Amino acid sequence: MALGASACGSDGEPAPASSSDSSASGAAPVSSSDALGRIADGATVIDVRTPEEFAAGHLDGATNLDVQADDFADRLGELPREDPYVVYCATGRRATGAVEQMEELGFTDVVNGGGYADLADG
Repeated sequence: MALGASACGSDGEPAPASSSDSSASGAAPVSSSDALGRIADGATVIDVRTPEEFAAGHLDGATNLDVQADDFADRLGELPREDPYVVYCATGRRATGAVEQMEELGFTDVVNGGGYADLADG
């Protein structure tokens, strides 16, 4: 399943894969304090930005899985579906699409952490 990477939002990030209301799927960003609390409790952190963005700065312990990469779904397939995950990008838009895709693949405990700057400053 491919994400709608050709459509961009006003901030230059791809629009979410689904045109449905993201809050219905749970893909809307949670507060940075909620995301950081989940991280402190042991959630796996996934940064869905490009490798170049990741190299410029990322959360400690984050795994880089570029949502725009051709192998994104394959790499997700290697992860345990029941583990807790916090997904973030630059502003939360790409993370929304990534969370929706993860939910469609059967991930049961995944939240959109929003943007990197919000979490790094949190």
